[in-house]
Amino acid sequence: MLRKAVLFAIGCCVFLALGGNNPASSAPADATAVTLTLDWKPEPEFGGFYAASQNGEFARHGLNVTIAPAGEGADPWQLVATGKTEFATSTADQVLIARGQKADVVAIFAVYQTFPQGIMVHKARGFKSIADVFTHDGVLLAEDNSWLHFLENKFSPVKVQITGYSGGIAEFLAKSDYSQQCFVTSEPILAKHQGGDPQTFLIADEGFNPYTTVVICKGDLWRSNPDEVKAMAAACREGWRDYLDHPDAVNATMHGLNPDMDLQTFGEAAAAQKPLIETPETKSAGLGCMNLQRWKDIAAQLVNLNVIDSSVDPGQCFVNP
Repeated sequence: MLRKAVLFAIGCCVFLALGGNNPASSAPADATAVTLTLDWKPEPEFGGFYAASQNGEFARHGLNVTIAPAGEGADPWQLVATGKTEFATSTADQVLIARGQKADVVAIFAVYQTFPQGIMVHKARGFKSIADVFTHDGVLLAEDNSWLHFLENKFSPVKVQITGYSGGIAEFLAKSDYSQQCFVTSEPILAKHQGGDPQTFLIADEGFNPYTTVVICKGDLWRSNPDEVKAMAAACREGWRDYLDHPDAVNATMHGLNPDMDLQTFGEAAAAQKPLIETPETKSAGLGCMNLQRWKDIAAQLVNLNVIDSSVDPGQCFVNP
């Protein structure tokens, strides 16, 4: 899972800070209480969800939403599949993997239309593309993930030494021959603020482009209570519209929950991610929309990588409520 190594303490702090309530206004007494479990800590990639809480969209749609990051080592789709959370964020490839393991999870809203995962390198190395990362000596800090297998396969034989990734940018900044995974809207901005000279390459440009920050729920919830799922998707859509247009107040809230990211970085990241979220398709079909061909494409890539088998039906992986 993308950047899933979240400290349990962070998750607990956020959960307690929100207290199961809208941080700005109370939900109606008869609102349905649900939890939205995030696959990383509070950063702009989740800004629309915090906006929906802070600005009252969740409450107006009859939901009392607790937002809480997952604990260390937890796969949010597993928490959904086992009924430990009603909703969670994930990625399209993880949904396909989950369904390949017979987990009844479906995507209902996709924030990032362009995969924001990238690789960050030191500009002084003179690399021209991701291919240079994999075909030169050095170290790549990266989690074991579908996108990594895709790139290893594409650029084989690989010369770079690939190690695990525990988060942060300290190792990258300390070693001139290090590269690392990143969200192109986050870690490179932090690295620049800390005196680095990062250069980033977007993995989507290499042909691996799953929907990301995808809200998922149990398929059974969609079948048995579609109104609740529709309410969640509608509130997310409105919250993201608010955040894309007016991020500052919500950034201040998230900064209070995640002081490791300064407010300037929050603002720059919020601006940088807009073209990855708002596209010609979302302008016509609405924020969060998904289409079957994209799901088929990523499924075919995962089959080719032997991550899933061909029995996984991409059409069962998502709905557009």
